[in-house]
Amino acid sequence: MSSTMKTVAIVGAVAASLAAHGTAATAMEKEKCYGVSLAGANDCAAGPGTTCAGSSTVDYQGNAWTLVDAGTCESMDLPAMADGSARMGSLTELDRDLPAS
Repeated sequence: MSSTMKTVAIVGAVAASLAAHGTAATAMEKEKCYGVSLAGANDCAAGPGTTCAGSSTVDYQGNAWTLVDAGTCESMDLPAMADGSARMGSLTELDRDLPAS
């Protein structure tokens, strides 16, 4: 193999490695956060009332998730619930603000 071909192979391997690392780093910087999206703005299914992206029917639906920056889910500023209690995002599915059955 010529030195030019070896150089091209090495550069290609390094580029592929950097691209894979960048993708993994981006994925690790996001987390699923339940109960923070507006109706129709969830990222994908979580439970009854959702089928995939954009299918939530209630604002802040507890079983619908949205990807958010890691570490921000439980501290997001959300409006209070109807009874005045605080509404928070969660890293696990919530049993609140669910669509009427």
